[in-house]
Amino acid sequence: MFKEFWDFLMNDFFITGDPLILGAQVSIGLSMVAIVIALTYFKKWRWLWTEWLTTVDHKKIGIMYVIAALLMLFRGGVDALLIRTQLAVPQLEFLHAGHYNAIFTTHGVIMILFMAMPLMFGLFNIVVPLQIGARDVAFPYLNSLSFWLFFFGAMLFNVSFVIGGSPDAGWLAYPPLSELSGSPGLGQDFYIWGIQISGIGSLASGINFVVTILKMRAPGMKLMQMPMFTWSVLSSSITIMFAFPILTVTLFLLFIDRYLGAHFFTLDGGGNPMMYVNLIWMWGHPEVYIVILPAFGVFSDVVSTFSKKKLFGYKSMVFALMSISFFSFFTWLHHFFTMGSGADVNAFFAVTTMLIAIPTGVKVFNWLFTMFRGRITFSQPMLWTIAFIPCFVVGGMTGVMLSVAPADFQFHNSYFLIAHFHQVLIGGVVFGYFAGLYYWWPKMFGFKLHDGLGKWAFWLWNIGFYVCFMPQYALGLMGMTRRFNEYNFDLGWQPLNIVSTVGAFIMGLGFIFQVWQIAHSIKFLKKEKSGDAWGEGRTLEWSIPSPAPMYNFAHLPEVSSSDEWWEEKQRRAKGIQPKAPGPLEPIHMPKNSGIPFIMSVFFFIAGFGFVWHWTWMIVPGLIGVACCLFARSFDYDPDYYIPVDEIERTEAALKGVR
Repeated sequence: MFKEFWDFLMNDFFITGDPLILGAQVSIGLSMVAIVIALTYFKKWRWLWTEWLTTVDHKKIGIMYVIAALLMLFRGGVDALLIRTQLAVPQLEFLHAGHYNAIFTTHGVIMILFMAMPLMFGLFNIVVPLQIGARDVAFPYLNSLSFWLFFFGAMLFNVSFVIGGSPDAGWLAYPPLSELSGSPGLGQDFYIWGIQISGIGSLASGINFVVTILKMRAPGMKLMQMPMFTWSVLSSSITIMFAFPILTVTLFLLFIDRYLGAHFFTLDGGGNPMMYVNLIWMWGHPEVYIVILPAFGVFSDVVSTFSKKKLFGYKSMVFALMSISFFSFFTWLHHFFTMGSGADVNAFFAVTTMLIAIPTGVKVFNWLFTMFRGRITFSQPMLWTIAFIPCFVVGGMTGVMLSVAPADFQFHNSYFLIAHFHQVLIGGVVFGYFAGLYYWWPKMFGFKLHDGLGKWAFWLWNIGFYVCFMPQYALGLMGMTRRFNEYNFDLGWQPLNIVSTVGAFIMGLGFIFQVWQIAHSIKFLKKEKSGDAWGEGRTLEWSIPSPAPMYNFAHLPEVSSSDEWWEEKQRRAKGIQPKAPGPLEPIHMPKNSGIPFIMSVFFFIAGFGFVWHWTWMIVPGLIGVACCLFARSFDYDPDYYIPVDEIERTEAALKGVR
C-alpha cells in the first residue's frame, strides 16, 4: 500500500525528471517554510487573519491584488526569459518541446489573466471609491470574495507547474489540442478550473464596480463630472459583465467534453472546433480592451495632473472609451481571417477593426493637446505616460496592418503578430499600470518611491522593450512563426533572435531595479505629510490624508467639477474658504468576514478534485461552498458604526494633532 502511494506521488502527482521544475519545487517548499517560520517567530498569525485574510476594506484588498500581480509578473517574466533563451540559438536543447509548449502556454495565461487583471482590479479598489467620494464599494463582502476567488484560482493554475503537469495547448486552448485526444494529462484541467474559479471573481468585480460608480458617487457628482479614470473603470467593468460569461460557458463546454465525453468541439463526434475558436475570441478580444481601457484612464489623470491643465476634450474621451467598449464585441473574427470564413465576413470584421482604431487614436490627440503649452513635470508617472505614446502608436499602426485581411494572410501566426501583441500589451497595459502604481503609491502607503532607482528601471524597461520586440517584426516578415521551439541555422534568424533575447533580459533587469526601488523606499521611509503627494492633485483622492483612513471621508464631499480638488485649491488661493462641514456623525461600515476566504479555499479543494477526478475531494469542496453561502445568508450582523469620538481621534492623528 505504501509503495503504491509512493509510486503515485513520484510518477503521477509530482513532476520529476526536469531540473528546472525540481528547482521550482524546492524554492516553493523553502518559501512556504520560511513564511510559516516568520509568521510564527514574529507572532503575526492573528494579525494576518484579522488585518488581511478577513478584511473587506477596499484599500487593503487593492493592495493584495497589487502584490499578487507583481508576483505573477515575476513568474510570467521568468517564463518569458526561458522562452527567449531557448530561441536565442538555433537547435538549442535548453527546453525540450513539451516543456517549451507548457511554458509559452502558462506565460500567456499568467500575464493576461493573473498579472494584468489583478493589477487592474488593484487600482480599481484603491482609487475608484476615493475618486467618487465614497466610503467603500457597493458590495464589500463580494469584493473580498472576488479577490480570494482570483487568488485561489491563480494558485490552482500555478500549482500545475510542479504537480500534475502544466497545460501545453496554448494560452487559448484551441481544440483538438485541448481535448482528451490532444491533452490526455491533467494540465488542461488545471487550466479550465484555475481560470473558471478566478473568472467568477472577475465577473463579480465587474458588477461590483458598475454598481459602485452608478450608485455611490458623492453628492453633486454627475456622470459627466467623474474623473477620467473612473470613466475608464466603468467602461471596462461593463465589458467584463458581457464578456466573462462567454468565457465561463466556453470552458464549461470544454470541461464537459473532457470529463463526460461530450463532443461540442470534436469533429469525430459531430462537434465543431471552430465554434470554440469563435467563442473564445468573442471573450478574448474584448478582454484586450478590458485591460487597456483602465490604462487609458490612468494616462488621462496623469497627463492632466503633471501638465497642470484640464484634460483636453473631456466629452470626446468619454465617447471614445464607451465606443471602444461597444465595438470591442464586433472585432473578434480578425484573429482568424485565414480560416476560411469568406470574403464578406472578413471584410466586415476588417472594417470594424479599422473603426475601433478611430476612438483609440482620438485619445492620443487628447493627451498631446493636454500637454501642449502645459507646465510639464517629468515625474515617474509622467515618464511612463510619455513613453507609452510612441509605443502605442506603433502598436496601433501594426494593428491596422493586421486588420487588412489579405495582408493578414502573410502576417498570421508570425512573429510580426507577436511583436504587435506585446507592443500593445506591454507598451499600453504594463506601462499604464506602472504609471498608475507610481502615481497612487503615496496614496496607498503614505510614501513615494525612490526617484533615481525608478528612472533606472524606466530606462531599462523601455530600452529593453524596443531591443526585444523591434527585431521580431523583421523576424515575422522573414517567415519566423510562433510556437516552434527550435529552428535551423540556414534560415538566417539567429542574429535578430539573439538581439531580442538580450532585450528581454534588459527588461528583467528593469524589474529587478523596481524591486530594489520598493525595498529601498521602505527602508529609508520618507513619510508623505500631505495628502496631495504630488502637489498638483486634481481629484478627490488627493483631498484626504495618505494613506486614507478606514472610512475614507469623515464628511462626504460635495462635488461640482470633474477636477473638484483642483478647483477647491484655486478657490482657497483666491481667499474663498470652503463651506464649514456639519457636525461629525457615526459612520456606517461593514464588518470583516472570514467567509470569503474560507469559501474560496473550498472552491480550490473542489477544483483540485475535479482536476484529479477525485469524487472524495469534489463533494466536500462543494458542500463547503454551500455551507459558506448558507452561513452568509444567516449573518444578520454584517456591519457596525464608527463612533464620533473615534473619528475625531483618527482625524486628529492624521492631521498631526496630539
